[in-house]
Amino acid sequence: MSLSSQNKAWLLQLARESIEHGLDHGGPLTQIANVPDALLVRGASFVTLETHNQLRGCIGSIEAYRPLAEDVANNAYGAAFRDTRFAPLQPAELPDLHIQISVLTNPEPIHAANEQDLLQQLIPGEDGVLLEDGLHRATFLPQVWEQLPSPHLFLAHLKEKAGLPSNYWSTSLHFQRYRVEKFS
Repeated sequence: MSLSSQNKAWLLQLARESIEHGLDHGGPLTQIANVPDALLVRGASFVTLETHNQLRGCIGSIEAYRPLAEDVANNAYGAAFRDTRFAPLQPAELPDLHIQISVLTNPEPIHAANEQDLLQQLIPGEDGVLLEDGLHRATFLPQVWEQLPSPHLFLAHLKEKAGLPSNYWSTSLHFQRYRVEKFS
Protein backbone atom coordinates (compact mmCIF):
# COMPACT_ATOMS: atom_id res chain seq x y z
CA MET A 1 0.00 0.00 0.00
CA SER A 2 1.36 3.38 -0.95
CA LEU A 3 -0.25 6.22 0.95
CA SER A 4 -0.53 9.79 -0.27
CA SER A 5 1.14 12.51 1.78
CA GLN A 6 -2.35 13.74 2.74
CA ASN A 7 -3.34 10.31 4.06
CA LYS A 8 -0.10 10.02 6.01
CA ALA A 9 -0.69 13.44 7.60
CA TRP A 10 -4.31 12.45 8.34
CA LEU A 11 -3.19 9.23 10.08
CA LEU A 12 -0.56 11.06 12.14
CA GLN A 13 -3.19 13.57 13.28
CA LEU A 14 -5.59 10.70 14.06
CA ALA A 15 -2.91 8.98 16.17
CA ARG A 16 -2.32 12.17 18.17
CA GLU A 17 -6.07 12.71 18.63
CA SER A 18 -6.52 9.13 19.86
CA ILE A 19 -3.74 9.63 22.42
CA GLU A 20 -5.28 12.95 23.55
CA HIS A 21 -8.66 11.22 23.78
CA GLY A 22 -7.02 8.56 25.93
CA LEU A 23 -5.65 11.21 28.28
CA ASP A 24 -9.09 12.83 28.59
CA HIS A 25 -11.38 9.78 28.52
CA GLY A 26 -9.29 6.67 29.32
CA GLY A 27 -9.85 4.94 25.98
CA PRO A 28 -8.99 5.13 22.29
CA LEU A 29 -10.82 7.37 19.87
CA THR A 30 -13.67 5.23 18.49
CA GLN A 31 -15.82 7.77 16.68
CA ILE A 32 -13.66 8.67 13.67
CA ALA A 33 -15.27 11.11 11.26
CA ASN A 34 -14.50 11.92 7.62
CA VAL A 35 -12.14 8.98 7.04
CA PRO A 36 -10.59 9.07 3.56
CA ASP A 37 -11.70 6.07 1.47
CA ALA A 38 -8.13 4.73 1.18
CA LEU A 39 -7.96 4.44 4.98
CA LEU A 40 -11.18 2.42 5.25
CA VAL A 41 -9.42 -0.56 3.66
CA ARG A 42 -8.22 -3.23 6.08
CA GLY A 43 -4.67 -2.53 7.15
CA ALA A 44 -2.10 -3.48 9.77
CA SER A 45 0.03 -0.88 11.51
CA PHE A 46 2.45 -0.28 14.33
CA VAL A 47 2.57 3.02 16.17
CA THR A 48 5.91 3.87 17.76
CA LEU A 49 6.19 6.71 20.27
CA GLU A 50 9.40 8.46 21.30
CA THR A 51 10.26 11.28 23.67
CA HIS A 52 13.68 12.89 23.47
CA ASN A 53 14.84 10.20 20.98
CA GLN A 54 13.99 7.43 23.46
CA LEU A 55 11.37 4.75 22.88
CA ARG A 56 8.20 5.55 24.83
CA GLY A 57 5.87 2.87 23.50
CA CYS A 58 5.22 0.65 20.50
CA ILE A 59 2.09 -1.39 19.79
CA GLY A 60 0.79 -2.81 16.56
CA SER A 61 -1.00 -5.38 14.48
CA ILE A 62 0.69 -7.94 12.23
CA GLU A 63 -2.41 -8.90 10.28
CA ALA A 64 -4.94 -6.59 8.67
CA TYR A 65 -8.32 -7.31 10.27
CA ARG A 66 -9.91 -3.85 10.58
CA PRO A 67 -9.87 -0.56 8.67
CA LEU A 68 -6.41 1.05 8.70
CA ALA A 69 -7.73 4.25 10.33
CA GLU A 70 -9.24 2.24 13.20
CA ASP A 71 -6.06 0.17 13.52
CA VAL A 72 -3.90 3.30 13.82
CA ALA A 73 -6.25 4.92 16.38
CA ASN A 74 -6.24 1.80 18.57
CA ASN A 75 -2.50 1.18 18.25
CA ALA A 76 -1.67 4.81 19.06
CA TYR A 77 -3.73 4.53 22.23
CA GLY A 78 -2.10 1.17 23.00
CA ALA A 79 1.43 2.52 22.51
CA ALA A 80 0.69 5.40 24.88
CA PHE A 81 -1.16 3.51 27.59
CA ARG A 82 -0.84 -0.28 27.20
CA ASP A 83 2.82 -0.99 26.40
CA THR A 84 3.77 -2.88 29.56
CA ARG A 85 7.39 -1.76 29.29
CA PHE A 86 6.35 1.79 30.22
CA ALA A 87 4.09 3.62 32.62
CA PRO A 88 1.00 5.12 30.96
CA LEU A 89 1.69 8.38 29.14
CA GLN A 90 1.20 11.52 31.21
CA PRO A 91 -0.24 14.82 29.89
CA ALA A 92 3.10 16.61 30.44
CA GLU A 93 4.76 14.26 27.94
CA LEU A 94 2.42 15.11 25.05
CA PRO A 95 4.27 18.22 23.75
CA ASP A 96 7.52 16.23 23.30
CA LEU A 97 5.87 13.12 21.85
CA HIS A 98 7.13 11.99 18.44
CA ILE A 99 4.80 9.62 16.57
CA GLN A 100 5.90 7.18 13.86
CA ILE A 101 3.45 4.99 11.99
CA SER A 102 4.46 1.86 10.10
CA VAL A 103 1.90 0.37 7.71
CA LEU A 104 2.68 -3.30 7.09
CA THR A 105 2.41 -5.41 3.98
CA ASN A 106 0.83 -8.84 4.37
CA PRO A 107 3.29 -11.24 6.03
CA GLU A 108 4.75 -13.96 3.79
CA PRO A 109 6.26 -17.23 5.03
CA ILE A 110 10.03 -17.69 4.99
CA HIS A 111 10.93 -21.30 4.31
CA ALA A 112 14.29 -22.17 5.86
CA ALA A 113 15.85 -25.58 6.34
CA ASN A 114 18.04 -24.33 9.18
CA GLU A 115 19.18 -21.16 10.90
CA GLN A 116 21.98 -20.47 8.40
CA ASP A 117 19.49 -20.75 5.54
CA LEU A 118 17.19 -18.27 7.31
CA LEU A 119 20.02 -15.81 8.00
CA GLN A 120 20.99 -15.83 4.31
CA GLN A 121 17.42 -15.02 3.28
CA LEU A 122 16.94 -12.01 5.56
CA ILE A 123 17.32 -8.57 3.96
CA PRO A 124 18.70 -6.13 6.57
CA GLY A 125 16.92 -2.80 6.68
CA GLU A 126 13.97 -4.05 4.65
CA ASP A 127 12.50 -7.15 6.30
CA GLY A 128 10.29 -7.06 9.34
CA VAL A 129 10.31 -10.56 10.82
CA LEU A 130 7.70 -12.46 12.79
CA LEU A 131 8.84 -15.53 14.77
CA GLU A 132 6.40 -18.14 16.09
CA ASP A 133 7.00 -21.35 18.02
CA GLY A 134 4.06 -22.67 20.01
CA LEU A 135 3.13 -19.98 22.52
CA HIS A 136 6.29 -18.00 21.76
CA ARG A 137 5.75 -15.12 19.35
CA ALA A 138 7.64 -11.91 18.63
CA THR A 139 8.29 -9.48 15.82
CA PHE A 140 10.82 -6.83 14.93
CA LEU A 141 9.95 -4.03 12.54
CA PRO A 142 12.49 -3.29 9.80
CA GLN A 143 13.57 -0.22 11.82
CA VAL A 144 15.18 -2.56 14.39
CA TRP A 145 17.96 -3.28 11.86
CA GLU A 146 19.28 0.21 12.73
CA GLN A 147 20.20 -1.09 16.22
CA LEU A 148 20.92 -4.71 15.21
CA PRO A 149 22.47 -4.56 11.72
CA SER A 150 23.75 -8.14 11.59
CA PRO A 151 21.22 -10.88 10.70
CA HIS A 152 22.73 -13.08 13.43
CA LEU A 153 22.22 -10.41 16.14
CA PHE A 154 18.78 -9.48 14.79
CA LEU A 155 17.61 -13.10 14.98
CA ALA A 156 19.21 -13.74 18.39
CA HIS A 157 17.44 -10.73 19.91
CA LEU A 158 14.16 -11.65 18.22
CA LYS A 159 14.34 -15.11 19.82
CA GLU A 160 15.01 -13.53 23.22
CA LYS A 161 12.06 -11.15 22.74
CA ALA A 162 9.90 -14.24 22.15
CA GLY A 163 11.15 -15.76 25.42
CA LEU A 164 13.48 -18.27 23.78
CA PRO A 165 17.24 -18.71 24.22
CA SER A 166 19.26 -16.75 21.63
CA ASN A 167 20.82 -19.97 20.30
CA TYR A 168 17.49 -21.85 20.08
CA TRP A 169 16.57 -23.67 16.88
CA SER A 170 13.78 -26.13 16.22
CA THR A 171 11.85 -27.44 13.24
CA SER A 172 8.75 -26.05 14.99
CA LEU A 173 9.97 -22.46 14.46
CA HIS A 174 8.01 -20.53 11.84
CA PHE A 175 9.06 -17.22 10.31
CA GLN A 176 7.28 -14.64 8.21
CA ARG A 177 8.56 -11.44 6.64
CA TYR A 178 6.83 -8.18 5.85
CA ARG A 179 7.77 -4.71 4.71
CA VAL A 180 6.56 -1.36 6.01
CA GLU A 181 5.78 2.09 4.78
CA LYS A 182 6.85 4.30 7.69
CA PHE A 183 6.27 7.98 8.28
CA SER A 184 6.35 10.44 11.16
